[in-house]
Amino acid sequence: MSTVPGEAAEVPSEAALQPPEPRRRLHPAWIVAGVAFLALVGAAGFRAAPGVLMVPLQQEFGWSTTVLSGAVSINLVLFGLTAPFAAALMERFGIRAVTATALVLIGMGSALTVLVNQSWQILLTWGLLIGLGTGSMALVFAATIANTWFAKSRGLVIGILTAGSAAGQLVFLPFIALLAQDPGWRQASLLIAAGALAVVPLVLKFLKNSPADVGVLPYGAVPVEVEDQGQVGANAAVPGNGPRANAAVRALQALRRASRVRTFWALAAGFAICGATTNGLIGTHFIPSAHDHGMPETTAAGLLAVVGIFDIAGTIASGWLTDRFNPRVLLAVYYQFRGIGLLVLPLLLNAEVQPSMIVFVVIYGLDWVATVPPTAAICRETFGADGSVVFGWVFAAHQLGAAAAAIAAGALRDATGHYTYAWLGAAAMCTIAAVISATIRRHQAMPEAEPAVA
Repeated sequence: MSTVPGEAAEVPSEAALQPPEPRRRLHPAWIVAGVAFLALVGAAGFRAAPGVLMVPLQQEFGWSTTVLSGAVSINLVLFGLTAPFAAALMERFGIRAVTATALVLIGMGSALTVLVNQSWQILLTWGLLIGLGTGSMALVFAATIANTWFAKSRGLVIGILTAGSAAGQLVFLPFIALLAQDPGWRQASLLIAAGALAVVPLVLKFLKNSPADVGVLPYGAVPVEVEDQGQVGANAAVPGNGPRANAAVRALQALRRASRVRTFWALAAGFAICGATTNGLIGTHFIPSAHDHGMPETTAAGLLAVVGIFDIAGTIASGWLTDRFNPRVLLAVYYQFRGIGLLVLPLLLNAEVQPSMIVFVVIYGLDWVATVPPTAAICRETFGADGSVVFGWVFAAHQLGAAAAAIAAGALRDATGHYTYAWLGAAAMCTIAAVISATIRRHQAMPEAEPAVA
């Protein structure tokens, strides 16, 4: 820099002395969300399996629909009851360890299924192992990721992660159906095991437990939030970094506090009906019911895959809407539309795919688990720091409803020879869920109690 003789040298400005701002890079929260999405895809493989494998197992072993529905019901019960404890375990041991263990359990249960030759053995593989694994990878996992890693856009993130389950169904279902026909259902079970185990290395390497692990704040958070609240994000626990609380006690304490609030019971009742009308009925019995009407299993599986496609769009859209509108109104609308679909389903089932069936599949797909983002949002709004664990208990009700519907529909099919009464009963329950959801009150967030130390 040149100067004129006799004049003072130009002093660089303060801005000129500042180092150039580094380029913005992708926030680690989005990497974690991406790996979580893949983990949910891998864990979702079995969700598509029972409906596809039920007929081949009946043909080979002669087991009744009630027996196989019982195995699915055990799976769904464990799927639900494991969820709140899994949320507490994630807080104590970290998201990564619990997720990897869950995927290994799913892989083991699917792989060992190829060795079964008696009905009680399918209860252990489909029921116990896969039930515990999928329960630890339940939708509460999506809520935990969103609450831990994101201070804004949580509804959208929960919607995207929830869509991972639909994507898993979409990815696996057509292949499971084809393999179940040729070469056979055992190869289909091995495909599910491979899908779950393939994600484990990614989880171990990239799924960090909390923003503190990589020295950042949650996406969208500002430093004052951490200083004022003493935790990451808004009322979110930091998995693996807090006191070494007993996970079972933590889950039960959250349940005791939540059970005193009417909103908890309203959410649990609505979500029980949600589970009954998705995993319990459509997920388990749509393909056998379509087969009863002369539709090939591969065609019916293709229709469920289309449900999965539109579920991705519907759930992400629901997350976006949840960030902007009253989640109670959204829930009421979702449940009522689902009830209308179930009411007309018995008229649509046929040996051939009619345009009206395509309309049903699209609408039902958009509404499949669109209920998750608003339900998780109400849990977070009402129960504060307990929100993820309470959502685990609400999800347990979802799976208990699914289990009851799965076995009840199987028993109705064996008793009457058709599923019509199951579809109509489910339609009536959806109307009840819509009314319950519309009447949920707003509450100030409950403070979190001190955790019990093991």
